[in-house]
Amino acid sequence: MAQSPTMKRVVIPSLLQEGVKVVEAVIDEMKPHAYTESACFAVRLALDEALANAIRHGNGNDPSKSVTVDFSVDEDAVRIRITDEGPGFQPEEIPDPTLDENLERPCGRGVMLMRAYMTEVDYSGAGNSVVMTKRRDCPLPRHD
Repeated sequence: MAQSPTMKRVVIPSLLQEGVKVVEAVIDEMKPHAYTESACFAVRLALDEALANAIRHGNGNDPSKSVTVDFSVDEDAVRIRITDEGPGFQPEEIPDPTLDENLERPCGRGVMLMRAYMTEVDYSGAGNSVVMTKRRDCPLPRHD
């Protein structure tokens, strides 16, 4: 029977180089569960975008503010919650970066990539916390 995952918490200052350490920690947790390179790439990309958004937009690059990352990895899914100290935003108000009138605008691409590469992406009511889930593409065979 599968062991239930343990949620891990990492709190970092709002510095992009600190976010890199969080991404590596999550990817390291995925390796023993035999996630594909494709799944690791997807999580890496989405998490990098979410952390950049929290640091730059949520906390305004203020290193005195923190970003909290809670994550768990098991044989079925990777679950990640990123919370910043900012006022939040409404994701539905982000312009669609694929529309002709927005192609040269620098905003909205991170949210689009997160949604494209993760199985689920949900924001808190305030918009300063996002929960992303990447489900395993192919279930591992069970040896019960």
